[in-house]
Amino acid sequence: MKLPQISGSELIKALVRNGFAVVRQKGSHIRLEKMTAEEVIKLTVPNHKTLKKGTLHQILKTAQLSTEDIF
Repeated sequence: MKLPQISGSELIKALVRNGFAVVRQKGSHIRLEKMTAEEVIKLTVPNHKTLKKGTLHQILKTAQLSTEDIF
């Protein structure tokens, strides 16, 4: 599936629905974490109006999620 153009806040809401928790924020960057059986997944999401495709792709890859899991 093609990556959509979404904002940072929309992505954060979707990540929270998938088990991530907001840990802290510094400026416009928000840190999220999710505990799994094997590891703790840590993400930093920029809270910008639109995320670049490469940034969105890397966040989804690190979060071990697909585009379908977000939408």
